[in-house]
Formats: sequence, structure tokens, C-alpha cells
Amino acid sequence: MVAVIGGGQCSEEEAGLAREVGRRLAREDIILVCGGMGGVMEAACQGAREEEGITLGILPGEIRAMANSYVQIPVVTGLGYARNVAVVKSAQAVIAIGGSYGTLSEIGHALQSKIPVIGLNTWALVKNGSEDVAITIALSPDEAVQKALGLIKD
Repeated sequence: MVAVIGGGQCSEEEAGLAREVGRRLAREDIILVCGGMGGVMEAACQGAREEEGITLGILPGEIRAMANSYVQIPVVTGLGYARNVAVVKSAQAVIAIGGSYGTLSEIGHALQSKIPVIGLNTWALVKNGSEDVAITIALSPDEAVQKALGLIKD
């Protein structure tokens, strides 16, 4: 499984990137896991479903119907943002697209757990005034998926 993370609201550019990431993951028979809501999450799920992929959404609330219409397997948690941990811990790699502080928290949880993070138009990290290269940068959806698959550990 690969998690696709990003804002619940996003630009058209980010939505396009997310849809293509979802398509490419589905073509590789990878299950897409996300937070199950709108924005980047919905666009990624849409792309995956267009290619007959499997989508799993780990929801912040307790109502399955709150999941975007492309989530096949909604998981209710009632945990709010704390569900971010479950999203990234369910994945073998994470692809971050855009996003705000919720996305940043997911990036932090993934890196703390040694789960590879691939960034596509998302956060950059600086530590002690120097660039932190913990996030693997990708310049296209295809590159993001290929790097994610290359970094997945058995």
C-alpha cells in the first residue's frame, strides 16, 4: 500500500498531479490509502478508480458516508487529525502532494517511522539552517510512483 497525502482543498494543478499518481499506482496494482476526504485525497482516489485500482480511506470521523465517492473501503476512526498516524502507518511509502499543516504532520509521522516520503510540489524541510533531504523529491507523478516503489522495503 502507498499513502497519498495532501490538502483537503487543493489547486487544480495539485488535483491533476494527484489523479495521475492514483492512476499510476492502480496500474502497478498498488492499494491507495489516504485520509478519505476531498482535495488531493479525492483526486488520487478518482485516478485510481479510473484504472480499476483499490482505494482505502481512513476517515477522521465516525460516518462512512463522509468519505469521498471514490473510496471503496472507508475506515471510520472518530480520531480527527490523529488518524494521520494510521494513514501513514498503513503504507509502505508515502507520496505527499501540496498540503498544509495536516500534511506536514503526516510527513513527520512517516519519517519518524522510517517510512519513505516522496514529495511532489509539497513541503521542504530545513534543519539548523541546512536543507534536510529526508523527503525524496519527485518532479512528476510517474517519477513519484517509481521512487515510491523503489523505496518500499519488504
